[in-house]
Amino acid sequence: MSSVPASSPASRASARINFARSPRPTIGVEWEFALVDAQTRDLSNEATAVIAEIGENPRVHKELLRNTVEVVSGICECTAEAMEDLRNTLGPARRVVRARGMELFCAGAHPFARWSSQKLTDAPRYAELIKRTQWWGRQMLIWGVHVHIGISSVHKVMPIMTSLLQYYPHLLALSASSPWWVGEDTGYASNRAMMFQQLPTAGLPFQFQTWAEFEGFVYDQKKTGIIDQVDEVRWDIRPSPRLGTLEVRICDGVSNLRELSALVALTHCLVVDLDRRLEADESLPTMPPWHVQENKWRAARYGLDAVIILDADSNERLVTEDLVDVVTRLEPVAKSLGCSAELAAIFDICRDGASYQRQRRVAEEHDGDLRAVVDALVAELDI
Repeated sequence: MSSVPASSPASRASARINFARSPRPTIGVEWEFALVDAQTRDLSNEATAVIAEIGENPRVHKELLRNTVEVVSGICECTAEAMEDLRNTLGPARRVVRARGMELFCAGAHPFARWSSQKLTDAPRYAELIKRTQWWGRQMLIWGVHVHIGISSVHKVMPIMTSLLQYYPHLLALSASSPWWVGEDTGYASNRAMMFQQLPTAGLPFQFQTWAEFEGFVYDQKKTGIIDQVDEVRWDIRPSPRLGTLEVRICDGVSNLRELSALVALTHCLVVDLDRRLEADESLPTMPPWHVQENKWRAARYGLDAVIILDADSNERLVTEDLVDVVTRLEPVAKSLGCSAELAAIFDICRDGASYQRQRRVAEEHDGDLRAVVDALVAELDI
């Protein structure tokens, strides 16, 4: 998306958004899971009952659809701590789910479930979302992973967010896990990425350089009735003012902790690297919005086989080849953040294949039976 002019100075002054800065680059992870029936492997709309049985737990949340539960970490210092936090919540949650004849499932989309059979969670904000978005809103039968990284100054948020778009295709290609839609192979590695951007406030962020520009944008969105709250801006990368974080929402749903830890470590290192370059008075590199948009499509379509655009000079390279250089460059950052082993696991994904590739192999080995794909994804949850 292109840059846009901000609102007038008077309107900006009346629309200040406080950013609760984070003194350290902490991590928070939100991991969305679907509930699947252990017999039919179809989705189960039992999240309300599951959450009620789990009891008051700030680590388990409801979502738009009643087939979904979200498991979140606390505020963590490193990737390993975040993974252990998630594991501690998932163990008891899975026991509750299994006792009810279901399994926890995570991918960007379910291989064969029908959106028309799903029930909405009873909450005013979800009802308003569907009232406004109608057919496209009801289609959102998708799951993802969101990673929050603490940012120390409001003045860093927009430059880091805009520069981070260079690495959008890397994160999406590695996590791509939604090749199927209602029983058909879409030909995409991540159909989820294409689906979610249909919502009016979702998709790629505008390339703002200052917080004041963002404040002006939010003011305009509120004044014209597009949003009521800032968290209704559902960009693939967005600031979370209340938490003092940058929230990276690029990744498809991830089926296992090993891959999740690699993706969280990569996200952490990328953001911290950009933060440190700002501290050193460097100008962060950016890419034209049209290149960013094309890279998103290429990664969604081709996954790890995507040839991506690297820079404003329109140079191109296979995403897996570029990942070698990116991860190697980030190794000192990873060492300082205590996530060297997790970051190195990016190479394992490139070598062994991403989820969308594994899913297609399983389907081929089982004569196209997509229930086997569900079983394989369920079995990958290594807690």
